[in-house]
Amino acid sequence: MKENRKPKTRPYRSTLDNALWSFREILREAPIAFLLLALAVPLNICLAYTEVYLPSLAVAEVTAQASLAHMASRIGLVIALMLVSSVLLTFSGRMSENYLSIYTFRQSIKIERKSMTCFFQNYESKDIRDLSDRASRATQLWNGVCPISDVPLRSLKLIENFLCYLLFGSVISFVSPLLAPILTIAPAVNWFCARAYRNWEYAHRDRWTDIDRRLWYVQGETADFRAGKDIRIYGMAGWLRQVYSDLCGQRAFWNRQMAWRSFLSRIADLVVILLRDGAAYALLIKMTLEGELTVDRFLLYFSAISMFAAFIGNIMTEWNGIRSTSLAVCDFRQYLDFPEQDGTGEADADDHLHSAPEIALEHVSFRYKDAGTDTLTDLSLTLKPGEKVALVGLNGAGKTTLVKLLCGLYLPTEGDIRINGVSARKFRRNDYYRLFAPVFQDVQTGFFSLAETVSGQIGTGTDFDRAEQCLKLAGLGEKLASLPQGIHTKLDKQLYEDGIALSGGEAQKLMLARALYKDAPILVLDEPTAGLDPKERVKFRNIVSKLGNDRIVLLSTHIVSDVEHIADVILLMKDGAIIHKGSLEEIIQAIEGKVWECTVDSHAAERLMGQYPALNVREEKEGTFLRLVCGEKPAEHAVQAAATLEDLYLYYFSGEGQM
Repeated sequence: MKENRKPKTRPYRSTLDNALWSFREILREAPIAFLLLALAVPLNICLAYTEVYLPSLAVAEVTAQASLAHMASRIGLVIALMLVSSVLLTFSGRMSENYLSIYTFRQSIKIERKSMTCFFQNYESKDIRDLSDRASRATQLWNGVCPISDVPLRSLKLIENFLCYLLFGSVISFVSPLLAPILTIAPAVNWFCARAYRNWEYAHRDRWTDIDRRLWYVQGETADFRAGKDIRIYGMAGWLRQVYSDLCGQRAFWNRQMAWRSFLSRIADLVVILLRDGAAYALLIKMTLEGELTVDRFLLYFSAISMFAAFIGNIMTEWNGIRSTSLAVCDFRQYLDFPEQDGTGEADADDHLHSAPEIALEHVSFRYKDAGTDTLTDLSLTLKPGEKVALVGLNGAGKTTLVKLLCGLYLPTEGDIRINGVSARKFRRNDYYRLFAPVFQDVQTGFFSLAETVSGQIGTGTDFDRAEQCLKLAGLGEKLASLPQGIHTKLDKQLYEDGIALSGGEAQKLMLARALYKDAPILVLDEPTAGLDPKERVKFRNIVSKLGNDRIVLLSTHIVSDVEHIADVILLMKDGAIIHKGSLEEIIQAIEGKVWECTVDSHAAERLMGQYPALNVREEKEGTFLRLVCGEKPAEHAVQAAATLEDLYLYYFSGEGQM
């Protein structure tokens, strides 16, 4: 049976298209760099010809027995021309390097801007993040080559070598009209070999991109100050070294593959050069011995053939180099061209910022890419202005997915989300974000000052009085008072000698202060107390519960005590669906009068736990204490107990509850 071959991968753009695009980009971003690079073309051509012509001229002057003055004037003129060309070439080369670095920096900014503004649902995809990594590498120096600036540089070098090819081809045509075509046709073998290598490299680039990503991740983790304690205490150093060693081995395998294939293509190149140049030099020697060429003409043609052969090789080298770096430019352009998903712009967030809006989800479903089932299924619910809503469910129930949908980070697979009756799809993405002030589970504090972190602005763009007020409102007043620089204290100890590191609770409060500073009508808290100690959790939820009714507060959590103290409305979520909605009192009505407590022997306990959902089991001296949910008295000495939200949570999410 024949092995199924992988479909051939075609580059995103052709080499010619990338070269023309590069010229347009460098003319727009760094026109002086382009002028300096273009100036090098005639200067290099001049130097190439004078280097060949000067020895022949000197021999011709000597053999003609010219006067010393005549000889000095002619040779001196050529040397002066070479000197001026060399000085100008050195100047243009140094200056163009500086301007090219500016051009490269500006291109790298485009990648960073794209990554920061790319629609989150797209950017979360591994394929897009891999493409982002490859696009970023196009602006970096790898093996002495920066692809984004190498394409225009090599393109001009290709033009330069082609002009030299025409010039020196004209010179050697005086020896034989067939010599130039024969020397030109021979390198075709080299071109096909190099082309095969480039195509193989492009088709397999995904393999080592993934390995490189993992290598960078392991390197980052080992260098991360926050991971230092775990690495030492849990003896993770050996494990990390082994993982890194395995990844290096995988990367080395692909490096060997590339080196071997490159070596084979180079061997073919050397064989062709030997046959091509050897035949040409043999012809010159034969013509000289037969008296058809003078010594100075022999020297000129010999040097011209050497240079001509070099220019043919250079043309092939530059073309192959352009083709190779063009593949990296393809990744760069493909990432920048990746289509953004944005709203129509028919709606304006300003119309909904003055007070808390009504949010309606209409038959909303969501499925992740390549997933077999929906994460959220046919959700329909309404969040009223001023409500404090708790979204409760197990990890994996779909709470965070729903939060991302509400915040505009995802788009529904089916259905619609409406703000005061207006479809979310009618808002521009950045405009829609203005309606939300989220505090996500993964806290990212950055390395700015406390005030700048709260405002999201640098320097004078921050309202420092307001930032301080929000920090105090979020519960960081005592912390500020203990800091010599107050709200101007920098974060991150690794960057600043006087920087600070916040505790988990302090970081959560800082993120809450940022959300309060934004003053959006919808405050979203995604697992805000996860990882906090009980004292910090109580402080945090007290702060949230005191927020006014001029906004919607959505709390996504699986911590029941937070819900009881904060929420007006509770949404129970299971398997991507809302199974209950109501106030605390309304929600627990589902099991009111069905919660029983009793203490029985071990055999009876085992039998009862097999019959009814067990909310609590505790071994005591008198026997096994049980807290059960059942519609009838489970045991003779059982006592009815008041139902709590935790009972309801355990009932529905223990796998025993029936909806």
